[in-house]
Amino acid sequence: MNHVTHFVGGKPWEHGSARQGEIFNPATGKVSGRVDFASAADVDAVVTVAAQAGRAWRDASLAKRTSVLFAVRQLVHERRDEIAALITAEHGKVLSDAAGEVQRGLEIIEYACGIPSTIRGGFSENVSTEVDSYSIRQPLGVVAVISPFNFPAMVPLWFVPIAIAAGNAVVLKPSEKDPSAATLLAQLFAEAGLPDGVFNVVHGDREAVDALLDHPTVKAVSFVGSTPIAKYVYERGTANGKRVQALGGAKNHMVVLPDADLDLAADAAVNAGFGSAGERCMAISVVVAVDPVGDTLVDKISSRMAGIRTGDGLRGCDMGPLVTRQHLEKVTSYVDAGVSAGATAVVDGRGVEADGEGDGFWLGPTLFDHVTPEMSIYTDEIFGPVLSVVRVRTYDEALALVNANPYGNGTAIFTNDGGAARRYQHEVEVGMIGVNVPIPVPMAYYSFGGWKASLFGDSHAHGAEGVHFFTRGKVVTSRWLDPSHGGINLGFPTQQ
Repeated sequence: MNHVTHFVGGKPWEHGSARQGEIFNPATGKVSGRVDFASAADVDAVVTVAAQAGRAWRDASLAKRTSVLFAVRQLVHERRDEIAALITAEHGKVLSDAAGEVQRGLEIIEYACGIPSTIRGGFSENVSTEVDSYSIRQPLGVVAVISPFNFPAMVPLWFVPIAIAAGNAVVLKPSEKDPSAATLLAQLFAEAGLPDGVFNVVHGDREAVDALLDHPTVKAVSFVGSTPIAKYVYERGTANGKRVQALGGAKNHMVVLPDADLDLAADAAVNAGFGSAGERCMAISVVVAVDPVGDTLVDKISSRMAGIRTGDGLRGCDMGPLVTRQHLEKVTSYVDAGVSAGATAVVDGRGVEADGEGDGFWLGPTLFDHVTPEMSIYTDEIFGPVLSVVRVRTYDEALALVNANPYGNGTAIFTNDGGAARRYQHEVEVGMIGVNVPIPVPMAYYSFGGWKASLFGDSHAHGAEGVHFFTRGKVVTSRWLDPSHGGINLGFPTQQ
């Protein structure tokens, strides 16, 4: 039985825990370990360690910081298979998905290695007579990262490498559902030479989250999760004077115009709708079929779904289980509701025969057609392998549908008309847009984030906005008197 505890001051926590939670293997339905839950007092102790370590780390040279980040990059690369295996064992996603997650995290580490370029300020000479002005960016101090279950390695790596490269100390609170990957990442940072206490991991539930949101030493909080919790984190954190970026939920639409390559669109809908069992904030959950492509597109999607093999992520399957039994029951209830509301269940995943143990948290890919905007399968973020098709008559109807949705995380349009694509990217009220690309996740050097109810706060994750989030600016205006021009005589020879 695996025991996961906090990682503090460069080593596992030695003080025990009054409370613990269970860790499940979703492919078997069995308990595979236990994780310690931190009390508010535990969080205070961890933050104190981070604050002490952070005072020295903020003065570390950029050369020192980058050398550590390059070493971290190498260690994560060397042990990427081990990290992926931990993700599959506790989250359930298939190994290929887990490996892809680690790769995206590596790209953020590589971006953080360039901190000397991304953190530099500006300089203006002679803004007034013999007066110069320049800007600098400095670390905040102790920052907290609260990450979700669906990407237990990648989402922490959206924030932690940049925060550390910028000179901050970090306290990470990962999901209690799949905590092991985060602990291993902290160990790798320590092995890479990061000073003890600069990167700490504290496990737990709401008590630990609230303690971080309330702690006066924590200067900023980065969060990814559902919209209701993101709103809560933002409001409580900002009420305590913290800088907060809280990334919330999504209901991502993929608009398919009549001139689109329907084979490409069908492939994209299947991959983006059912990868990682739909448990990702950039999953496509709604296909908007613009007349007259609906019938053909639904046929192409359903025929491809027949080839999806659901089962244990270690057995070479295409899609794994859902993360917990409670989440399985929640997602299944949406399928029930969709049928009751009158949507057409083209493919019903409730009776899937999975390649795995009978007690695993299985739900097969599910496709609904003739979905309408008032149905719960359309209005709610299901966060599972459920894809809905909404039919509209025109591009304008499709755009209005997307813009009326309260979420604004990601969207895609499939078309061979460059003018239509350009118009869509200009008019749609969504933060990340794909053109013939179903999951428009930005590269590390651009920033990740949505609009509307998908983001609380002003800063997106990683990229230039990430660097700015984890630093604050100073502007210095200076005049140095020149002894040769009548200034104070400091013993310098007079210029001739």
